[in-house]
Amino acid sequence: MKKPFPLAKVYTLLEPGAVAMVTTALKDRANIMTMSWHTMIDFDPPLAGLVIGDQSQTFQTLKRTGECVINIPETGLLKKAVACGNVSGRTVNKFKAFGLTPVKASKVKAPLVKECPVNLECKVVHRTLANRYNFFILKIVKAWADPNKKDLRTFRHLGKGVFLAGGKKIKTSSRMK
Repeated sequence: MKKPFPLAKVYTLLEPGAVAMVTTALKDRANIMTMSWHTMIDFDPPLAGLVIGDQSQTFQTLKRTGECVINIPETGLLKKAVACGNVSGRTVNKFKAFGLTPVKASKVKAPLVKECPVNLECKVVHRTLANRYNFFILKIVKAWADPNKKDLRTFRHLGKGVFLAGGKKIKTSSRMK
């Protein structure tokens, strides 16, 4: 028999996908924010949505510059990704503090994270929802993927320091894209 589930914890059931490390840059200051509240919105052009807390340095920079990079780390970066999420970019240079390498992007000013096998350069196309819901809609303008990584070993945040990593791929007949 099912029991009522606390509404304040529903997010632990709906976490949408792999943990991402979002990079932004303002002037000469690059920052990394670890997050997992993101979603794909459309295929062509590829649009993604990010929910970013309005108290964060990333929110303020993204609102101002309209550019970021969504970097997808593998499980080997879990500790560094969590560490980036536990400190503020206002006081810590996260690239230096956690031994991560910034790489110049081709379409935006925010850097790629070299250690991440996937990097998505993005530009904000809709920010009206950011004012009310902290939700940015981004157009992915350039995508990078390590060709040597056939099976990404990403991880998901389930809340309160718990992550899910691994799992099997299951292939079945489907007409879905």
